[in-house]
Amino acid sequence: MNENILQTRQLGKRYGKRWAVRNLNLEVQCGDVFGFLGPNGAGKSTTIRMILSLIKPTTGETELFGYSLKSRRSDALRRVGGIVEKPDFYLYLSAYKNLEIIGALSGGAERKRILEVLDLVGLTSRATDRVKTYSHGMKQRLGIAQALLSNPELVILDEPTNGLDPQGMKEVRDLIVHLSSVQKKTIILSSHLLYEIELVANRMVIINNGELIVQGNVSKLLDEGEKYVVVQGHPRKKVESVLRLQKNIIEKYTVKEGMFEVRMDFTDIPELNKALVLAGVHVQALIPRRSLEDLFLSMTEHSNEARA
Repeated sequence: MNENILQTRQLGKRYGKRWAVRNLNLEVQCGDVFGFLGPNGAGKSTTIRMILSLIKPTTGETELFGYSLKSRRSDALRRVGGIVEKPDFYLYLSAYKNLEIIGALSGGAERKRILEVLDLVGLTSRATDRVKTYSHGMKQRLGIAQALLSNPELVILDEPTNGLDPQGMKEVRDLIVHLSSVQKKTIILSSHLLYEIELVANRMVIINNGELIVQGNVSKLLDEGEKYVVVQGHPRKKVESVLRLQKNIIEKYTVKEGMFEVRMDFTDIPELNKALVLAGVHVQALIPRRSLEDLFLSMTEHSNEARA
């Protein structure tokens, strides 16, 4: 069994009468890429701020590497690096100088280490350029370099792909995979971009309205989710006629935005395709779907209904 390097017990934060986070029990194991999922305003950043001891919780406690934040804060946090929301820098200074100053605040960073993290995030060629000349994606990667400067064992990244274009998102995703597989870092990745988590995380939690909805292994949770196949073809009347007749393999189907969402086992897709073709349907696509997004939407919807 993997060791828990982060554990929260009944963690909560209240502002006046409103609970931003309530009774949150998280378990992050050594080696995890841990997806921390929830819609905007769900309480993700508040939780991360409590874990990093930037704000004080109203209830509960946090343990990092077996140390309580209440009694051994310094021991707990010295092995952690992170960025919360948008990283800030001295825009008129270079990336190298920014990291040098940040390193000095925590005892100093050697030139070799600064160059290592800049190389790791792909900024070596721009190390001496002023940060004000950087794109948004480059600033995000510099923020990750900042989090890695002390060579932490646990890296916490709060919405690191926020505002990036597809190429920038892929670069950050590839970096996270590298940090996990090559650098052997444990990573907590907070995001509302569910497909990003599905691509890189092995374990995850979904929170909504500050409360835990589900936590566990990504693959297992996906297997427990509902499976369906998106069917696109024409003429649509023939498609629907075939779907009505295939009761032996189809549980049910719905029509959504001109496409058919068919609840069925993925192993029966070839049989459905054959039936459609024999009926004279021009099949455009048969797309199996079992995404984390479906699970997420289902869980958060149920949570909202329960609250209502």
